[in-house]
Amino acid sequence: MSMFFFKNRFLALLIVGIFGALAAAPATAQGMSPAAALEKAEREKIESVVKNYLLNNPEVIIEAIQNMREREERAGRERAQGNLVKFQGELLNDPDSPVGGNPKGDVTIVEFFDYRCGFCKRVFPDILTLLKSDANVRYVFKEFPILGPESITASKAALAAWNVDKTKYSAFHKTMMESKGALSKDRVMTFAAKSGYDVKALEKAMEDPRIESSIEKNYELAKALDINGTPAFIIGNQVIRGAVDLETLKTLVSKARGS
Repeated sequence: MSMFFFKNRFLALLIVGIFGALAAAPATAQGMSPAAALEKAEREKIESVVKNYLLNNPEVIIEAIQNMREREERAGRERAQGNLVKFQGELLNDPDSPVGGNPKGDVTIVEFFDYRCGFCKRVFPDILTLLKSDANVRYVFKEFPILGPESITASKAALAAWNVDKTKYSAFHKTMMESKGALSKDRVMTFAAKSGYDVKALEKAMEDPRIESSIEKNYELAKALDINGTPAFIIGNQVIRGAVDLETLKTLVSKARGS
């Protein structure tokens, strides 16, 4: 057995001893409770033993906290795996989510991303390479703006662009992903104009309540899947949190195909 077990067993015995002493303490003639009947000196002595042990063995507390975190993370992953099946329709077939690659592809990749995320931008060239080399991959874009107001503005503009003219979306998305620096609304609109969009029409489309609703849905999906950062990918029955390289993407796609 591990030292962690013995340390925590000793601590548990101390605590049990305290409650045992409380329970065993005789009640006074006046009906005083067992806890109140415990002499002050005895109580302080027991507290001192526990305190000194923890001060001399702080790793017990650290290990206990780490153990608790590991259990919570494991439980979170298990819930996420169950929700992956539960919310498959919203992940794969939400009509408000932009779709790239081959719309009829045999494998779907879902990406949660933020236009201001450096790691999303880093993996973007590998995504383009994958889509060019594998014509049977379907790609779903999940706007997940978590890096401030500019991220939200960029996400709303992209979703509006998809609603206004789907044929220009890929060019607009590519321009935004390859951009560096801030993404003010003026800059986003400049990118939109270069991609062939009418700026005024796009700004009006951004006011559609469905845009806000779509982003909120993505937040809820991310929470259900234990996704707290970007990028994150859903490939087959796998949730991948964080940036991955091209070979990893290819391997996951191959696995999803069952080959």
